[in-house]
This record gives sequence, structure tokens and C-alpha cells, in this order.
Amino acid sequence: MAAQTTAVPGRVTFPQVAIALQTLALFFQAVTAGMLLSSSHGYVLHDAGSKVMYGATMLYVIAAILAWRPGGGSPRPILYSSVFLVLASAQVVLGVAHMPTLHVPLGILMFGLSVLALGQALSTRFSERTGTRS
Repeated sequence: MAAQTTAVPGRVTFPQVAIALQTLALFFQAVTAGMLLSSSHGYVLHDAGSKVMYGATMLYVIAAILAWRPGGGSPRPILYSSVFLVLASAQVVLGVAHMPTLHVPLGILMFGLSVLALGQALSTRFSERTGTRS
């Protein structure tokens, strides 16, 4: 019996869930970064969120590999997710080193890139569902 290697139209895929979680975690990080300026709880939330964001980024890499492996599709999502993991690693290092002049702009860049990747994933899902090309 052969395993199904293509996505079923209309169904949410593991990579789509992973990129959505990553984007949500990055948004949470932006919110808690603002809280650092006005609340004593900001640091604790931002620190916990950084661990969740890093885990979500690793999950995105795993999802990209698992989506590519059985179907023999393009390895491009693996490259994107791996580059994102490198950016997340740099972000953690910059945060621990208390270098906000680099940490904040990199966080903004990461959130923007993650929103773009999420938009791409959702547009692919929408085009599969409606039978149109995006």
C-alpha cells in the first residue's frame, strides 16, 4: 500500500500549522518586548516566549523536512526554515547579550518574514482549495 504524498485540498498541513505557530510566537514576542518597557512581568513573559518561539522555529524545520521527504517536492521550504532557525539563534544570542540595537530590528525582520511565509502557505492552501493558481 502506497502512502499518500500530496496534500488533500482544503486540509491544513503540518507545515502550515508550524509556520502559523511561529508567526504567533513572534507576535507574542513583539507584545512582550513592549511590556518590558512598562511592566515587571514583561521580562518573564519575553523570556518564556523566546523559548516557545525557538521551539516553534525548530518545529517549522521538522515540518518542512517531513513534508518534502515523502513526496520528493521542492526542498526550498527546508532552506527557508533553516535560514529562519539561524536567524532565531542569532536573535537568542543578541537577546542574552542585551544588544537591543540589533535584537529589536532582527525581531522586526523575523516577524515580517514569518508573516510573508504564512501568507504564502495560506495562499497555496487557498489556491488548492479553489482550484486556482496564485
